[in-house]
Order: sequence, then structure tokens, then C-alpha cells
Amino acid sequence: MANPDAALIIIGDEVLSGRTLDANTQHIAKTFGEVGIDLKEVRVIPDNRQKIIDTVNAMRAEYKYVFTTGGIGP
Repeated sequence: MANPDAALIIIGDEVLSGRTLDANTQHIAKTFGEVGIDLKEVRVIPDNRQKIIDTVNAMRAEYKYVFTTGGIGP
């Protein structure tokens, strides 16, 4: 049986602008690999409600699991 696949959405204007370094992707990808989840796609998107909704909906149609990080707002 194949490993389940997953996508990761990193939400944050601060990541897109370079003000904040994305420290999550490497750790999450490594951890997923250790537990048998194939991380297939990572997207970094802005703190925009509609963009978040659209991205989550698009990715959940394609992958078994969708994880998000960031996007906690002001």
C-alpha cells in the first residue's frame, strides 16, 4: 500500500517578504518522511482570507492531507 500524500501551506506575508525565515518546511518534511507521509507540494501564500480558502480547497481536492502553518494574524 502506498504512503498517503500531503501538501503543506505556509501562510504569511512576513515569509513572502523575507522578513521571516521559513523554519518549518524542512522539519515538517523530515518528520512526515519518518512517519510515512509523502509531502508532495509546499506553497507559501499571503495573509489573505480568500487566498487561504482557495488554496486549501484546491489542495484538499488533490491530496489526502493538507497542513497549514502560520497565518495567525496581528
